[in-house]
Amino acid sequence: MAKSPKVALITGVTGQDGAYLADFLLKKGYIVHGVKRRSSSFNTGRIDHLYQDTHKTGVKFFLHYGDMTDATNLIRLVQEVQPDEIYNLAAQSHVQVSFETPEYTANA
Repeated sequence: MAKSPKVALITGVTGQDGAYLADFLLKKGYIVHGVKRRSSSFNTGRIDHLYQDTHKTGVKFFLHYGDMTDATNLIRLVQEVQPDEIYNLAAQSHVQVSFETPEYTANA
């Protein structure tokens, strides 16, 4: 009987480390669910090569929208995905923005 593949949930999947981790885990046979926040730009360049049409069979990479300050959505995602492993790589990466919105940055 074949083992079910492990399922990973990665927040910050469109960042440098998140994209590398997603690629690494997919090569190890994982099913990967990545979380990205909505932004004015479609910043998925680092993971475009991982994306597959979710209507096809055998898809192993799924992209979800989420924000680290939205606990309800994060709980829903964890309940829906039921990951074996969770990697939190989400962060405010813009120094200028972090000074302009310190409370949001601390909460995120």
